[in-house]
Amino acid sequence: MLVYKFGGASIQNEERFKNSAQIIIDCKDTLLVVVSAMGKTTNALEKVAHAYFADNTNEALALFADIKKQHIEFAESVLKTQQANSLLLDFFTEVEWLLHDKPVRHFNYYYDQIVCCGELMSSTILNAYLVENGEKSNWLDVRDVIKTDDTFRDAMVNLELTKKLMHENVAPVLANGKIITQGFIGATDDNETTTLGREGSDYSAAMFANLLDAKSLTIWKDVVAVMNADPRKFKDAVAIPQLNYYEVIEMAYYGAQIIHPKTIKPLQNKKIPLYVKSFLDPSLAGTTIHDLVLKSLPPMIIQKAEQVLLHIHSKDYAFVEGEPAERLRELFNKHKVKSNLSQHTAISLLCCFDDQPEKIDALSSDVAVMFDVTMQRGLSLLTVRHYNDELIQTLLTGSKIVLEQRTPQTVQFLLSPA
Repeated sequence: MLVYKFGGASIQNEERFKNSAQIIIDCKDTLLVVVSAMGKTTNALEKVAHAYFADNTNEALALFADIKKQHIEFAESVLKTQQANSLLLDFFTEVEWLLHDKPVRHFNYYYDQIVCCGELMSSTILNAYLVENGEKSNWLDVRDVIKTDDTFRDAMVNLELTKKLMHENVAPVLANGKIITQGFIGATDDNETTTLGREGSDYSAAMFANLLDAKSLTIWKDVVAVMNADPRKFKDAVAIPQLNYYEVIEMAYYGAQIIHPKTIKPLQNKKIPLYVKSFLDPSLAGTTIHDLVLKSLPPMIIQKAEQVLLHIHSKDYAFVEGEPAERLRELFNKHKVKSNLSQHTAISLLCCFDDQPEKIDALSSDVAVMFDVTMQRGLSLLTVRHYNDELIQTLLTGSKIVLEQRTPQTVQFLLSPA
């Protein structure tokens, strides 16, 4: 049994949609497919959620009407019949009923109820297309099997209940054909929709692979393989044929747009290989990620722009460690920010964050109650694993080092323009 995951880019237009569908048709193994929302649909639905919560009902309805129109027109362009229409209309109605009400709960709840529609619509159209083309394909509402707590926008999966439901409701259907389902979403015991947070679709696919004992998981992307650097920024970037779980987790931790660490854990636990392949050219080998020892790897270059550095100083020359550090961690958790690089002295702490102005300004205000705080914006973070001095000198040209950390395997520089 195999698991495939297709992201939004793989189905964003008719050509790519049909190309990805053909990959599914060509697979003769038992197959479960996890699908994301099409193209930029999630971003569009986020705008609907924000307009709704700001009490701009007409704007929210108008924005959602555009999304409806796009999906209806797309379905008409790829399908010969209207067999997907009834399900699509159910999803449309569900969101529109909500949009006509006044918000009485917190934003994250409404975000999940609205944004989930993207995956439900895309998977419905894909499943209808496969059926029209002679496939024994079954549409599955993932909310019936992936059960979570009620931490909306970042839900935790109830693994025991989810495993039970998968074996009861998924395994028997797989015996009679392929399954098309959704990534990123789940539901509480009360059947309220939740979402799983960043890279939730990849994580959904990994959970299916783990709990159904899949032979492998393949994530289909618009790149030839995992690269050692962003090919849009580095012309000499190279494809990496093989990686191990550890290296992928390290790269993701430092900000590489590769595979989220929470996706790797369910695979690593059962030694399930992960293939990263190109939906544009399935014949390419791509990258295999599994449990092996790597003898040598090229330098891995990761750049993150829009960074901000907080200089946090003790007001009374007291040590920052101990209770003050605990209070700072509480504030970081409160504002849902994670330090990308940190360094401390006896009476100060320097922390680098992604510069999300609303969060960072609020965090700075809270920290300033206890500490002296200064802020430095307009920075970038450069991380290189398996580095060499010659490469580092080239990469630092035209930049000024604000902060540096180095281990035998990894070096990080927080940089400002020279």
